Amino acid sequence: MKKVFYIMVLFAMVLSACGAPAPVATEKPAAPEAPAAADAPAATEAPAAGPAVTELTILWAQWAPADYLQQIGNMYEEETGIKVTVIQEPWGSFGDRFNVEMAAGGDAWDMVVGDSQWIGQGASAGYYVDMTDFMKANGIDTSVTPATLQYYGEYPAGSGKYYGFPTEGDADGWAYRKDLFEDPANMAAFKDKYGYDLAVPTTWAQLMDIAKFFTKADKSMNGVAIYSQKDYDAITMGYENVMFSYGGSWWNPDLTVEGAVNSQASIDALQFYRDLYDCCQAPGLNNAFYTETNDAFIGGQVAMAMNYFAFFPALANPSTNPHAANTGYFANPAGPTGIRKAALGGQGTSVISFISPERQAASLEFIKWFAQEDVQAKWAALGGYTCNSNVLKTKEFQDATPYNPAFSETMTFVADFWNIPTYAALLTPSQNYLSAFVVGGEGTAKEAMDKIAEEQTASLKADGVIP
Repeated sequence: MKKVFYIMVLFAMVLSACGAPAPVATEKPAAPEAPAAADAPAATEAPAAGPAVTELTILWAQWAPADYLQQIGNMYEEETGIKVTVIQEPWGSFGDRFNVEMAAGGDAWDMVVGDSQWIGQGASAGYYVDMTDFMKANGIDTSVTPATLQYYGEYPAGSGKYYGFPTEGDADGWAYRKDLFEDPANMAAFKDKYGYDLAVPTTWAQLMDIAKFFTKADKSMNGVAIYSQKDYDAITMGYENVMFSYGGSWWNPDLTVEGAVNSQASIDALQFYRDLYDCCQAPGLNNAFYTETNDAFIGGQVAMAMNYFAFFPALANPSTNPHAANTGYFANPAGPTGIRKAALGGQGTSVISFISPERQAASLEFIKWFAQEDVQAKWAALGGYTCNSNVLKTKEFQDATPYNPAFSETMTFVADFWNIPTYAALLTPSQNYLSAFVVGGEGTAKEAMDKIAEEQTASLKADGVIP
């Protein structure tokens, strides 16, 4: 889940004005050549931690996966005698707390489980240890799915330089009402109207048909609950599920955005997203994110709901979802040319560069242990979203929850947005113009994407990312 808040951007401006290092609150495509990240401390295969290192600390947000990680840490202590403490900070202040410490060159924690959009700033500002040699020497780079390695660990894109171990995989997927889909009357009526069987959609076009079919004139039942929130990154992430699957992109290989952001594929995807919102969004969801889409599904308002897999446990739980027994899950369908993509959430574990060499070595030893397949299987059994390729394929993982098969499939085709320090400036126009068009009904899809491209280009130039 992408949980970095605008206050972080304001904090960055204050630090910049004071001459301090800018904090981590960004995400963007990586540059062709490594910038200051090349000067980050490198981590080679380190010797085992000496007796002086008796405790390691990990900063993460306050949520259930952090509890699971603490249990993993307890297992590590039993094996090694080294205590692992997971320090949890509420999502609203997680980024702020981390950035204040990093800007001061602090060593309050040994590791952080940070969002994918933090990688660029963490690497280029020297906050994170370069883990490239360590991960390759221990086969960690080949133990996880390529997409998660790219988005949770690599910076710049395509460089083969790694600053994070893919830890908590997550992405957008769908929940649906199996009882509605499998009702004989609905199946017959759908087949009569659309000419094909009512089933889990394999294309976005089919998803649109299904959404329209289940949307009643009185709005007592609706086709979908999708992201529409303007506050942070919700509508951007909701839209890019379609954008990526349509073949659109946020940037060109040289990091320019003209012709990519406002390509015909991106424009068509935006028109689709608005049409889906207009026809079939549940009433009252004009500022919806993960809580609201789940609530609409639980309340029986929709036949299908978009959400991060991390929030599907509430839908699988009969105590929170009266439709739990009749709830199914599926991965994003394909776009017009067969491309399937899903917007990435989740986090990777990075080692803080400001700690002592001994603590860095001990941190790497923990990650090496944590990355082992049997430990990753335990992590998954607890409820962690492993990125380990082999564990994702096991019957034990597939059968553990009703949504794990869709999650496993999704993690093979995830895609992410920006991860460089210009991230916040790139996100603002995206949120503003997507919301204005989709929710507000202002202008055309082309006008919205042209404006996003124009403002993002200005920000990239101002920051020296492009000429």
